[in-house]
Amino acid sequence: MNLTTKYNVAAPRYTSYPTVPAWHTTPSQEEWKELVKASFKKTNSINGISLYIHLPFCESLCTYCACNTRITVNHKVEEPYLESVLHEWKLYLELLTEKPRIKEIHLGGGTPTFFSPVNLQRLLAGILNTVEVCDDHDFSFEGHPSNTTSEHLQTLFDLGFKRVSFGIQDFDPIVQDVINRYQSYEEVDNVVKEARRIGYASINFDLVYGLPLQKLETITDTITKVIQLKPDRIAFYSYAHVPWIKPGQRKFTEKDLPVDVEKRKLYEKGLEMFTLADYEDIGMDHFAMKTDPLYTSMKEKKLHRNFMGYTDKYTELMISLGVSAISDTWNSFGQNIKVVEAYQKAVAEGLFPIFKGHILNEEDLVIRKHILKIMCAGETEWKGDQFGYPAISEGLARCEELKSDGLLEIFPDKIKITEAGKAFLRNICMCFDKYYWAKSNKNAFSTTV
Repeated sequence: MNLTTKYNVAAPRYTSYPTVPAWHTTPSQEEWKELVKASFKKTNSINGISLYIHLPFCESLCTYCACNTRITVNHKVEEPYLESVLHEWKLYLELLTEKPRIKEIHLGGGTPTFFSPVNLQRLLAGILNTVEVCDDHDFSFEGHPSNTTSEHLQTLFDLGFKRVSFGIQDFDPIVQDVINRYQSYEEVDNVVKEARRIGYASINFDLVYGLPLQKLETITDTITKVIQLKPDRIAFYSYAHVPWIKPGQRKFTEKDLPVDVEKRKLYEKGLEMFTLADYEDIGMDHFAMKTDPLYTSMKEKKLHRNFMGYTDKYTELMISLGVSAISDTWNSFGQNIKVVEAYQKAVAEGLFPIFKGHILNEEDLVIRKHILKIMCAGETEWKGDQFGYPAISEGLARCEELKSDGLLEIFPDKIKITEAGKAFLRNICMCFDKYYWAKSNKNAFSTTV
């Protein structure tokens, strides 16, 4: 059995540890307030904080998408929703003892560029007028190539945004049709040129491999076109097929999907083409040019990872606003209500709209630290942790088989991921995830390949 087949199992993506399905200690309103205040007091003056804003609306449903979205062509929803987001931000401001120092802002979705430039300016001005912006800040947003206008780009640039991520996924018209996601090469070329003309310092493309009807020749064509456009960063995600969570994925069947070895070949073709085009493998799914700060951060072992993905900025507190958004105080997580109307109602009543969360215990915090290092630095040192926490000693025992397969090296005080092991980071992290091994239904996650 080859390694792709052997290790192609359902596994978390480890955007957090513990992962969302394992959360079982949701903080109360008062607990959440104290957790946020303590984290803010500890970190604001040292590292600043991150801010994520979830803007859920899209005009059409992309059937591959597993994000929390609301499909509508009614743009009258914009202003009431932004009022709620600003009201939620005010609830946080009332907790804080000094002006927040913002290091990162990211607008995600949904489709942030569903919102008009005027409304985005109003939202961000309402936040930026209440904070201090760190000198080394990084503001970014996600844009749909088909509706991101010059006015969007200029408005956000003037507010301090210097990085934009465009969802490309695939250029093949047959694939675009089955996933209901359309943008031409010309549209992408035009919006990239406009972003560079305005002065954006970093442009990211999101691509997905393993989509329905995707073939080796079509993904080769897509990547050839991507390389011609020279984005600074590329996120090359594995398609997560979870139709039991996202019914929109039922537009196609499992028979339409490249799987196992066939799917792995799509990734390997991408890896080969990106490497030949001078992109560096940053970590799970991510590539960057050597001129990009993400690459420098990786080389200096300063890379960080949070719910916004890989970043060269380190913060411990991330306040997240909007429906379904997940905040992180470092020792706790809190996810907002997932339904727009219920979220707005809670905020209007002066409540933090947290419906699910987790307060990390001591062992959780230690495992979180090691999983982050595996994801960001490709190695982690134990410093005696393996003797005090069962999850580590049990995880090291599970690692022996991966060691035999050449995916990692085990030393008395650390483990180090090999070049071959980079493609199996989720499997390696999974070794130390006590909640995963205690879970009876491990198929709730997408597969690693």
